[in-house]
Amino acid sequence: MKKIAYLGAGTWGFSLSSVLGRNGHRVVVWTRDPATAAALQATRVHPKLPDSKAPDNVTFTSSLDEALNGADLIVESVTTSGIRPVFQQVLQRGEIRIPVILTSKGIEQGTGKLLPELIAELIGVEESPLLGCLSGPSLADEVILNMPTSIVCTAYEPSIMKLIHKLFSTPTFRIYPNADLQGVCFGGAMKNIIAIACGIADGLGCGDNAKAALMTRGLHEMRKLCLVKQCKPETLNGLSGMGDLCVTCLSTHSRNYRYGRLIAEGFSPEGARQKIGMAIEGVYSCVSARQLGRKFNVPVPITDATFSIIYEGLHPKEAVQALLQRSIKEEHL
Repeated sequence: MKKIAYLGAGTWGFSLSSVLGRNGHRVVVWTRDPATAAALQATRVHPKLPDSKAPDNVTFTSSLDEALNGADLIVESVTTSGIRPVFQQVLQRGEIRIPVILTSKGIEQGTGKLLPELIAELIGVEESPLLGCLSGPSLADEVILNMPTSIVCTAYEPSIMKLIHKLFSTPTFRIYPNADLQGVCFGGAMKNIIAIACGIADGLGCGDNAKAALMTRGLHEMRKLCLVKQCKPETLNGLSGMGDLCVTCLSTHSRNYRYGRLIAEGFSPEGARQKIGMAIEGVYSCVSARQLGRKFNVPVPITDATFSIIYEGLHPKEAVQALLQRSIKEEHL
């Protein structure tokens, strides 16, 4: 049994910490909000996942010291915008000498860094052998109910991949190792943007043909842009790319998809965010992906259209028309 410091108590953090708890580990889940920590500790139930209770060996706290003291490893599920300040707090308590498993999905604005790159920078190295990631098609609502799920683990070091596989694997939570850490993390970040676009298309009543085109051309957009982050394009054909893209674009449980749909139905971007009541990672990462596209001169039309709807007030119907009016080129895969 290991003591695991789990940073983040959203639905994903609650679900994955429950997986770890069911596997016999002692998990201390940290959230910055004392009221949230107290409520979760008292009820053992997340308000967004009312049908499932956390195992007894999962506890909740707002004290970072309580979570970190004596921990054998750190797992995080905070927002992309919050991961830098959270780990700055962790590093204020001393050098990180234990494995760090990242489960969030995003690209940092301004720097264009994927999350392992961000943490490595904070640690002061180019590639940290302590870092690993878990990514793939995995809705929290289904993971918490032990519904069949297949995802990917990745790390700079094979020993960390083996550790992740051992920690999280269950009869219903199947994990495939993949050594392309950059590609795995890039796919997880980009699919959220395409899911917002698919939600918008559905909300406008564009039909399944349009959504299939958005997903396919979205994957093409991802594969083109991934090269600037030294990813293997073929990684995006797997669970952390196409797999995650499918579930996020097709499921009504996907908050990115629901966010896009709400906008198409008349909500403002801020109103849609408030309606969902949780972080919408695609809203953050579409800024980062657009910045990368412009920096490296890679066309990202779906990302650009999504950005314009969210941040520039472009009407969704006008965005669809603009995409349809783009010049047609031969399809290259």
